[in-house]
Amino acid sequence: MFCLASCAPAPESETATTTTPVGEEEQWISLFNGKDLTGWDIKMAGRPLNENFRNTWRVEDSMLRVSYDDYENFDDAYGHLYYQQPYSHYKLRFEYRFTGEQTPGGANWNVRNSGVMLHSQSAESNDMGQHFPVSVELQLLGGLGEGERTTGNVCTPGTAVVMGDTINYNHCINSNSATYHGDGWVKAEAIVLGGEAMHFLIEGDTVLSFQQPQIGGGFTSRRDDAAAWKRFGVEDSYPQWLDREGEILTEGYIALQAESHPIDFRNIELLELPQE
Repeated sequence: MFCLASCAPAPESETATTTTPVGEEEQWISLFNGKDLTGWDIKMAGRPLNENFRNTWRVEDSMLRVSYDDYENFDDAYGHLYYQQPYSHYKLRFEYRFTGEQTPGGANWNVRNSGVMLHSQSAESNDMGQHFPVSVELQLLGGLGEGERTTGNVCTPGTAVVMGDTINYNHCINSNSATYHGDGWVKAEAIVLGGEAMHFLIEGDTVLSFQQPQIGGGFTSRRDDAAAWKRFGVEDSYPQWLDREGEILTEGYIALQAESHPIDFRNIELLELPQE
């Protein structure tokens, strides 16, 4: 997801912890079988449900790959791969790596940029031309060879989050992670506690925490900007989302993002947590 020039920095995060009762093993499940896209739905902007446009989504060598080998130009072919079961309270962990060069036609802010959408709307509920689902994004950014560029940020297409005791309508909020240059694998984790809170971890360190994910942030920091919703392909359903402003998101789908730079995912695993 894009990040405006004025991305807000996150406050220092406390380490997120969850406990497992003594004598019980954590029962992680694999969301990706390493062989095919069983259990997942594809929705790409301007394309019908489950059309794998230009073979963007591929499974190779036990990796789930976002590939642009069959593209000459990106042409706003934003896409997401949705796990078919929604979740509320869980841990999600995975590894990712950016590879190669950005596809011609991709936006400047999409170089080594991707994400995992949490508490997302379903694949089938997207408008036909919708670029991004209404969701809370665990944003993944790769280093650009020099300078700092955090990963494990949060972006909020159609949503907002609470930082401290204030609703933060900045579209993207930076974490306090290190910068990861090159094509190496990076470990990421999200701890999702329904509508209460989310914590993002990179390489085992908590880099960002926030509370009360909710509908209402728009697609820019201007909350009621209908033109912005339409600009990102939400032509039909945006009035319904505006009417639901302030509704706390307590569950939703998990979706991987394709937005013009090749990226690989592997070891995508989930642990359901008890709802207290």
